[in-house]
Amino acid sequence: MDRESPLRMIGEAASFLEMQEHVSLVAPLSKPVLIVGERGTGKELVAARLHHLSRRWERNFLKLNCAALSESLLEAQLFGHEAGAFTGAAKMRRGLFERADEGSLCLDELANTSMAVQEKILRVIEYGEFERLGGTETISVDVRLIAATNEDLPGLARRGEFRDDLLDRLAFDVITLPPLRQRIEDIPILAQHFAVGMVKELGGEYFAGFSRKVQAALLSYPWPGNVRELKNVVERAVYQHGDKPVKELVFDPFASPWRPAAREVGAAGEGATPAAAESGALEPARVSEIDFRQHMRDYEKQLLRQALQQNQFNQRKTAEFLKLSYDQLRGYMRKYDLTAG
Repeated sequence: MDRESPLRMIGEAASFLEMQEHVSLVAPLSKPVLIVGERGTGKELVAARLHHLSRRWERNFLKLNCAALSESLLEAQLFGHEAGAFTGAAKMRRGLFERADEGSLCLDELANTSMAVQEKILRVIEYGEFERLGGTETISVDVRLIAATNEDLPGLARRGEFRDDLLDRLAFDVITLPPLRQRIEDIPILAQHFAVGMVKELGGEYFAGFSRKVQAALLSYPWPGNVRELKNVVERAVYQHGDKPVKELVFDPFASPWRPAAREVGAAGEGATPAAAESGALEPARVSEIDFRQHMRDYEKQLLRQALQQNQFNQRKTAEFLKLSYDQLRGYMRKYDLTAG
């Protein structure tokens, strides 16, 4: 990849352009950067862009999802190991920090690491030093760390679930990615881009476009999976419609009248009969008394809180999201004391 053609990120929304400017500003530095965003917002792409626009662009850019590995395997991947360090370690292996020397290392889902691993990462950030597992030699490296998370790290630190000192070092600068629902004007641009790309992948010559119904659906859907979900939905629709205009979207590919029912807690566990497990029903003897009205009130209250939070506490957007009128939403909020109005 040519340095003059950095990884392409598509969008025109003000929040997106501000984020892009932030990336360009901090990219030339060798300081740690923390990328925060919901799933599917493009954290890995931003990390790659940070590396590509830095002075390290010709060096290695390595990535690791910390949530995908156990603690011991994660340590071995990050710091390497000497021969015989553990069962199966037949020869010495360099870790990601060593292989990323003079380059950049992106650690995704950093909130899932243990305190012990966090302490070792902190030492590399502060002193550029570590030892391989089973080794005594101190290895020095120059690595720019880029961390990514969809968790509230300050909240985890307050609860003692994440190291304060590591958070302080990572938070030299924090890039927060806007969710797609806050970039409404970018949805048609991204949808067209993904559709054209899928047509090319299928060997087609041109994209026939979206119907008005589909265009409206794209704009009204809340996109909890953000850009990644949009890409999946659009590409799925394009291949299903062939060379015809897209008239329907499938937001939930699991939706089917034959979809297996979710098991109730304990349905296949102790005390459940095979018949109960097969049908998904609980045995009558294991069902305790339930206050149905209170249960439904609690459910409605929880649903309202989640919808308000997802829509940044904008009541009109929340009403649209829940398919309610504004007055209906206000009535529910008064009912459950969720507003002073």
